[in-house]
Amino acid sequence: MNNTRNLKGILAAASFIEESDVEIAGADPVLPTRFRIAEAGAAALAATGIGAAALWRLRTGRQQSIGIDARAAAAALRSTRYLRIDGAEPPPIWDPVSGIYPDAAGRHLYIHCNFANHRAAAVKTLGVADDRKAVAAAIARGNAADLAEAIVAAGGVGVLVRTPAEWAAHPQSAAVASLPLFSIEKIGEAPPEPLPPGERPLAGIRVLDLTRVLAGPTCARTLAEHGAEVLKIAGPHLPHSGAVELDTGHGKRSAHLDLRQPADAETLRRLVRGSDVFSQSFRPGTLAARGFAPEALAALRPGIVAVTLSAFGGVGPWGGRRGFDTVVQAVSGMAVIEGGTEKPRFMPVSAIDYVSGYLMAFGAMVALHRRASEGGSWLVTVSLARIGQWITERGLLSAAEIEGLPADLTTEEIAALSTESRSPAGRLTHLGPVLRMSETQPRWARPAVPLGHDPAAWTDQ
Repeated sequence: MNNTRNLKGILAAASFIEESDVEIAGADPVLPTRFRIAEAGAAALAATGIGAAALWRLRTGRQQSIGIDARAAAAALRSTRYLRIDGAEPPPIWDPVSGIYPDAAGRHLYIHCNFANHRAAAVKTLGVADDRKAVAAAIARGNAADLAEAIVAAGGVGVLVRTPAEWAAHPQSAAVASLPLFSIEKIGEAPPEPLPPGERPLAGIRVLDLTRVLAGPTCARTLAEHGAEVLKIAGPHLPHSGAVELDTGHGKRSAHLDLRQPADAETLRRLVRGSDVFSQSFRPGTLAARGFAPEALAALRPGIVAVTLSAFGGVGPWGGRRGFDTVVQAVSGMAVIEGGTEKPRFMPVSAIDYVSGYLMAFGAMVALHRRASEGGSWLVTVSLARIGQWITERGLLSAAEIEGLPADLTTEEIAALSTESRSPAGRLTHLGPVLRMSETQPRWARPAVPLGHDPAAWTDQ
């Protein structure tokens, strides 16, 4: 069965062999996409359950059963769609200039403009007004490949939409293929650390969340739903993802720090000394330049688990480039598989982001397990492009298999998966954790808060 094979592959990538009672119900297709996203998401979520169950067994000696439904997993891969604030839909996530545009030769350029600075770079490069029609007209007169490189050089995010064959011939594809699915490596020596006292798998574990958009924040949100104390650190001067921050913020506190300021950098160092997990998703080298490379973190806090996400894995000619879920879909051929060469389109879920986030969380839990049993400081590394490749490798559904499928789960199904929380931002209706565990059912102990809502301190400080 695909679900069993997918989960075994994830566990093998972590060299983590745990006896667990896991039930993954259902299979693709769930939503109208050729990619087996429900099965991929269910396997990644099941892995997080195995990680949490293993930590629980360290605490108590007791095992527990784990369950996930493929339909629920598919919904979780686009949980922001279901967020309501005081009963109303939040503002649109996507900037109106973001999108896939045809060029003069019928090729396509994808530009990602959800951050204002990225939009400004694209518009300036194109030499037009900040308007979708003007952008489309400029791209229609140009060459998508040349425009993509010019936008990247200007600090924006643009890619030529490639076919799978074109991507396979690109040197970055070979670099990504050389990577493991994800990695967990020891980067420093430290004595074993038993898990702190507590009644949940990650109770007493402190997580610093320096991530943005979806994948990284999903990692820390997942750790929070198993009992970790999570402090989200955001830069007050940096663009953010609007209401998405609330949907990825369940279970977290949030503080502002500007790492350009020496005092704020020192505050972060103090927080690191009291933390267990440091998760970041900035472009490779960004935090290292501020003194927060994984090795520096391990020197500052021996025994830390550093979790890092990048777009292209930090290897190859694009190793240091910015990237997002949709960028990977566009450049790797996934958008062409989904929509065709004449009108490429994206999957109806952010599968790369969410699966990456779940695997980051699973890797962090495996590293915490190893820290408890053998000691050491650990580095967990995940790449969006490598996860995109893994999703593609799960196999494709035929057009006939997805023809006529509803665009969403039923209203009743979504209602059954949803919950409500009272936040400083309002009354939030949103998906709850979809993973089932027999002893330590995942839950968030606190509601999502706006960025910068809390002091930059741990709760007992």
